[in-house]
Amino acid sequence: MRNVFVTELKQVALEEQPLEICERKGLGHPDSICDSIMNQVSIELSKEYLRRFDTILHHNLDKGLLAAGETRVRFGGGEVISPMLIVYGDRATFDVGDERVPVNEIAIRSTKEWLKSNMRFIDPDVHVTYQSEIKPGAASLQDIFERKGKFLGANDTSAAVGFAPMTETEKLILSLERHLNSPEFKKEYPESGEDIKIMGLRKGRRLELTVAMAFIDRFISSEADYFRKKGEIEEAIREFINSNYGFEEVNVGLNVLDARGRGIGGLYLTVLGTSAEGGDSGQVGRGNNVIGVIPLNRPMSSEAAAGKNPVSHVGKIYNLLSYRIADQVSKRVNGIKETYIWLLSNIGQPINEPKVVSAQVILEDGVKLKEVSAEIEETVAHEFDHLAEFCMDLALGKMTVC
Repeated sequence: MRNVFVTELKQVALEEQPLEICERKGLGHPDSICDSIMNQVSIELSKEYLRRFDTILHHNLDKGLLAAGETRVRFGGGEVISPMLIVYGDRATFDVGDERVPVNEIAIRSTKEWLKSNMRFIDPDVHVTYQSEIKPGAASLQDIFERKGKFLGANDTSAAVGFAPMTETEKLILSLERHLNSPEFKKEYPESGEDIKIMGLRKGRRLELTVAMAFIDRFISSEADYFRKKGEIEEAIREFINSNYGFEEVNVGLNVLDARGRGIGGLYLTVLGTSAEGGDSGQVGRGNNVIGVIPLNRPMSSEAAAGKNPVSHVGKIYNLLSYRIADQVSKRVNGIKETYIWLLSNIGQPINEPKVVSAQVILEDGVKLKEVSAEIEETVAHEFDHLAEFCMDLALGKMTVC
């Protein structure tokens, strides 16, 4: 494969550095809801295009907004005063010849299905309103889909970067949020809402976690009950970490803004389990990277992958592919501590012909770059040889993007 540059990074691998900061915005965080919804709309629209026309047509649905509603929380259960608003933006293909594609209907239907599947207490017909600002695409970008060839041209000149392996801190933060939002945890602690954010600070082998978790007011009878249940969840978090990870010391702070003696005003209570119901709006692209964390010590792509089309939009394809290649290099090639893969597209050029692929590696002691370069290049070539299957997996929702 052409334009592959393999270089050695003369730096300390992140796992060995003295300080690391990493964050995750969980399933019910307003930004995560936006990412998940808009990507689900792209998936369902891609399926509809494939069903009708045996191909995926132009769409970019990476502009989405969740405007917070208004609620009144109470011990034992509050009320929704005004609903949340989801605004869909950007472009899609509405018409093919005389056939009309119900883009807006698909967007709203797929959103309601996602909310029903992931947010226990949001009724998408009652607690949410919908506003579509999706319009037909620009002629130049639609024309990319009319050109022949196995691969479409890139819709943009855009760069992406991915890394592997994840550090223990990154893995912990990702797995902890997924555990806290698992069906098993919700069954044991139903007062735990889906809106969970975790910030991790590692100093050497000591880890400090700040966890924000929206409690659901219908399961809380009083301030004392809130703090009792909060203590139980805090202990469950520590047990999960100690059972699965080997840090020297872990300090956990759960809902640290809480203040005893201030009643409801001093507690993190919600009616529906997300701050989007009344306190915080959300937007596509402000949340996790495509492997699910916000790794502050790492280079990150500026593109939001969620909602972009999976066959020409390199902001999605290269974003996920860079992590896929980095992961495969990490698993296949011996002698490498850490890998960073950079991909750069050139607008109009086929997506399987990037302008450059840069593989930057931190080597194990005693390993020479020439000993691993050929195998790295072979791994890159292998992944691009299977790019069509990769894009179809994206289209069918077989990969997460947040």
